[in-house]
Amino acid sequence: MDLSSVIIAVAGVAGTLGGALLTQRGTERAKRLEMELVREHEEARENRSLRRTCYAELNRDARQFTTVLNRHLHVMRECGVEQAEIDALEEAKAAHRDRYSEAQMIAPEEVLTRANAVNQALNKVYGQVKRLERGAPEPGETMETAAQAQYEVWETLRALRTAMRRDLGVSHEE
Repeated sequence: MDLSSVIIAVAGVAGTLGGALLTQRGTERAKRLEMELVREHEEARENRSLRRTCYAELNRDARQFTTVLNRHLHVMRECGVEQAEIDALEEAKAAHRDRYSEAQMIAPEEVLTRANAVNQALNKVYGQVKRLERGAPEPGETMETAAQAQYEVWETLRALRTAMRRDLGVSHEE
């Protein structure tokens, strides 16, 4: 056997082993990429599920706070507020505050901007209601102005709901 035959044989074996090694590394790389894609998809799905739950609760609690404010105003006009109504209002406010705080941590900027507008509107009405309840309204604050401000919260809530649905991919409304 001459030297060229040995070199050719070594090159052939090295090529075969090298090819197998390259194939194995390529397969491992493809599996790693596939696992990363699956993990990213799972994380995106979990994130969307977390936002969906948060948005549903935020929508519910903001609507409840608005409804309780409306009821509180009616009770104030008709017969005076009792402790049960005060407690209901405070519970609704606390529930909304908790949901809004959660949304601040996970909602994208567009939704957070709308949620902030709802939060400010609700707190404005709440402040008016409490001042009226104490008999110490600020200049221009009346039952009618508080009722009008409470009514206007509904439009802000609709805008928030639309932004949340758009973020979840449920609606593409503008």
